[in-house]
Amino acid sequence: MPNNSQTQTPLRVLIIGSGFGGLGMAIQLQKAGIEDFLLLEKAAEVGGTWRDNSYPGAACDVPSHLYSFSFELKTDWSRKYAPQAEIHAYMLHCVAKYQLRSRIRFNAEVASAAFDEAAALWRVTLSNGEVLSADALISACGQLNQPAYPALPGIERFAGEAFHSARWQHEVDLNGKRVAVIGTGASAIQFVPQIQPQVAELTLFQRSAAYVLPKADRAYRPWELALMRRMSWLQHIDRGLKYLQHEARALAFINLPWLLKLFSQSFKWHLHKQVAAPQLRTQLQPDYPMGCKRILISNDYFPALAQPNAQVISTAISAITEHAVVTADGREHPCDVLIYGTGFAATDFLARMQIRGLGGRELNQVWRDGAEAYKGISVSGFPNLFILYGPNTNLGHNSMLYMLESQFSYVLGCLDVLRQGVRYLDVKVAVQQRYNQQIQARSHRTIWEQGCTSWYKTASGKNTNNWPGYTFTYRHLTRTPELTDYECTR
Repeated sequence: MPNNSQTQTPLRVLIIGSGFGGLGMAIQLQKAGIEDFLLLEKAAEVGGTWRDNSYPGAACDVPSHLYSFSFELKTDWSRKYAPQAEIHAYMLHCVAKYQLRSRIRFNAEVASAAFDEAAALWRVTLSNGEVLSADALISACGQLNQPAYPALPGIERFAGEAFHSARWQHEVDLNGKRVAVIGTGASAIQFVPQIQPQVAELTLFQRSAAYVLPKADRAYRPWELALMRRMSWLQHIDRGLKYLQHEARALAFINLPWLLKLFSQSFKWHLHKQVAAPQLRTQLQPDYPMGCKRILISNDYFPALAQPNAQVISTAISAITEHAVVTADGREHPCDVLIYGTGFAATDFLARMQIRGLGGRELNQVWRDGAEAYKGISVSGFPNLFILYGPNTNLGHNSMLYMLESQFSYVLGCLDVLRQGVRYLDVKVAVQQRYNQQIQARSHRTIWEQGCTSWYKTASGKNTNNWPGYTFTYRHLTRTPELTDYECTR
């Protein structure tokens, strides 16, 4: 069995991570007749970000019909936008249907991986010291797996309960507590309205306001579910229409940023309708162009902040004490529980692992000025390493699963080449450089470069996360690997 802890025979493929990327890749390997693979999962269950982010109100901001594999449609989504538990259940369904559990090693965290040039194999060392070998290594770690904690003086001194939204402590009773929330990202937008009615006081510390638009969410009616069950092709049509609707947004993000000024009127109307107090309304008005940071959707975030037990603090935090958050104006804001809604270290990519390629070069060192890869998948000097949801493949306008399915196809093409007598594929330095120069040049024309900092960019301002184009362009680009882009060692 491939999940035997004493596996010595090199595998065809090792996959790190069992989120949507790892599971989808595994299913596609099976469909291509490749059975000799293993998934390594650091946790005790599959699911990646949809396992970790179980905070109250966690849900997808991409419609459920679009946020599922094209090869494994689900006709009974309960809502237009699926909640976290239902998405995680869908992933478990995929594991069961495609009999993947025997091909997953749980509690198997990767400490390091090194390419053995002489043997043309990746040697992967787990945190328990065990070493596994494979012809090809696929990273499916994603971009949203390392919670980012704010660097605040005294943060370790806080005497109450403190946790990140991606590590939600469900056993902590928030009823009647004074709760401080730091951060106003996509997670906070969802959990703040859920906890506000329970707590005695909710203090939200906002570094920058978010553009929040109405969410066209509702439960599917019984007759709609019955119709989709009987006529599954209806979901294909709905999925296609939703794809086109979301893809059209790229026009504003990428080519015509001024179009977003028109959309900002929708935000102003939404804010005006839900928040009556002029001072709070002013606080919740962003000071940067719409789309520069992630646009969020919610129907209950603004109303929650307008309640008597909630307050928004826009003054910068200077320190944390045992029982309070102190702001730069010297004010102390007492609290019993501290929740970090501060997102993820998205630009760090594979930073927690030490990955060594040809000549012992280390990936974190190669990426010290910002991660980059050819088509977001291959990195020069690291043969037979394929990254899913890698640098510059994140989206601000459509479903990430569409991008992943494009990458599955490309990786399968590369694995096919390896089957035909090629020992390893290494993308050419010049090819990778030229590609990334084009990516950065195109990024400079997008809305993300219109004067704000965001998790899309490194501290130096380099966009390492977002794809500055249309998803169908990326699919065309990744339809098949061009062997002239690679040094092929036979």
